Amino acid sequence: MLRDDYMQESKNTINAKYKEMTEGRVEPLVFRLAAPAMVSMMISSIYNMADTYFVGRINTRATAAVGVVFALMAMIQAVGFCFGQGSGNFISRRLGARDYESTNRMASIGFFSSIIGGLIITVVGFIFMEPLAKILGATDTIMPYAIDYMKYILVGAPYMAAALTLNSQLRFQGNAFYAMLGITSGGILNIILDPIFIFVFKMGTGGAALATIISQFVSVCVLFYWVRVKGIPIRFKYFKPSKWYYKEIVRGGSPSLARQGCGSFATLCLNNVAGNYGDVAIAAMSIVTKIAMAAGSAMIGFGQGFQPVCGFNYGAKRYDRVKLAFWFCAKFTFCMLFALSALGWLFAPQIIEAFRRDSEVIAIGTRALRWMCMSFPLTGFIVLNNMMAQTIGKAVRANILAMSRQFLFFVPALLILPRVWGLNGLECSQAVSDTCAFFLSIPMCRSILNEMKK
Repeated sequence: MLRDDYMQESKNTINAKYKEMTEGRVEPLVFRLAAPAMVSMMISSIYNMADTYFVGRINTRATAAVGVVFALMAMIQAVGFCFGQGSGNFISRRLGARDYESTNRMASIGFFSSIIGGLIITVVGFIFMEPLAKILGATDTIMPYAIDYMKYILVGAPYMAAALTLNSQLRFQGNAFYAMLGITSGGILNIILDPIFIFVFKMGTGGAALATIISQFVSVCVLFYWVRVKGIPIRFKYFKPSKWYYKEIVRGGSPSLARQGCGSFATLCLNNVAGNYGDVAIAAMSIVTKIAMAAGSAMIGFGQGFQPVCGFNYGAKRYDRVKLAFWFCAKFTFCMLFALSALGWLFAPQIIEAFRRDSEVIAIGTRALRWMCMSFPLTGFIVLNNMMAQTIGKAVRANILAMSRQFLFFVPALLILPRVWGLNGLECSQAVSDTCAFFLSIPMCRSILNEMKK
C-alpha cells in the first residue's frame, strides 16, 4: 500500500513538472532552471580553481602539476558527463512524452555504469601512473608533484564520475535546485579543506587532491539523497543493461564524451607544447585555462537551464518553444560573455598574479588571457548549438560541434601557430580555434532549426 502511494505521488509530481515545462513562460522558466545550474557549474570550477590558487603558494612546479593532472580529471569528467548527459537527455525526452516506465531503468543504468567507468580509470591509472603522467605533459621537475596529486584523484574517480551523472539526471528532470545543493556542498568543503591539508598538515599537492576527493564524496552523497527524495529513484534492481539503452546513452552522451575527451587531449597537447617554453609556460597556460573554465561555467550553467526546457518540449513536439528558448539563451549568453571578456582584458595581469606571483608566469598568462577574451563572446553560440543538438538526439552534428573547439581546430592551431609565431602562437591558439568553431556552428544551427519547421 505504501509502495502504491509512493508511486502515485511520484507520478503526480512528474505530471506537474510536465505541465510546468511545456506550458510555463519560456524566459522565466529558463532563468529559474539556469540560476541553480549556473551556481553548480561555478562551484564545480572552484574545485580546480581552489587547488590552483592554494597550490600556487607552494611553487611554480606545483602549479604546473595541477594543470598537468587536469587532463586526467577531464577524462573522469568525460565518463560522468557521458552517462549523465546520455541518460538525462533520454529521461527528459521520455518525461516530455509521458513514458515513465523506461525512465526508472535508464536512471539506474546511467548511475551504475558511471561508477564502473570510474573504476576502470582507477585501475588503469594506478598500473600506468608514471607513464601516464609523462603523457599528460609532466616534465622531470614537475613529475613528483604530479604523482602526489594524481594518486588521490585516481582513488576518487568512481564517485567523481557518479556525482556528475546524478547532477545531470537531476537537472534534466527539472530539479536544478537540488542538483545545485549537491555540488555546492562539496565545493564549499573543498575551499575549507584545501589550506588545512596543504599548509597545516603539510601534504603539498597531495593535500589539495585529498581535499578534492573528500569534497566530491560528500557531493555524491548529498546528490543521491536528493535523487531519492525528489528525483526518479535509483535502484540496483533496475540496473538491467541492454543494447538499446546503451545506444540511447551513446546517442545523447557521446557529444559530452567527445567534448570532455577532446578537452583532455587538448590539455595534454597544450602541456606538451607549452613545455617547450619551460615550466613557467605550463603554469601560465594552466592558470589561463582554469580562469576560462570558471568564466565559461556561468555560460554553460545557463545553457544547462535551457536543456531540460529543450528536451521536454521537443519530446512534447512543442518546437516553437524550443526555438524561442534557444534564441533567448543565445542573446543572453553573448551579452554576459562580452561583459566578462571586457573585465578579463582590463584586469588580466592582476587576475594572473592572484594565482602565481612570478613575473614570467604573469607576462605569458596576461597575453594568453587577453587573446582568449577576444573570442570568448562567441563561445556561447557554439555551446548552445551543441547542447540543442545533443538534447534532441542529433548525435552526429552534436559530436562535430563538441569536438570543434578543443580538437578539430585547437589541436591543429597548437601544432602550427607556435612553429610560425613562437610563444605568441601558443598564446593565441584558443582564440583562433574559437573563431573557426563559431563559423562552423552557424550552418549547423540553421539546419537543425529548419528541420523543426518541417
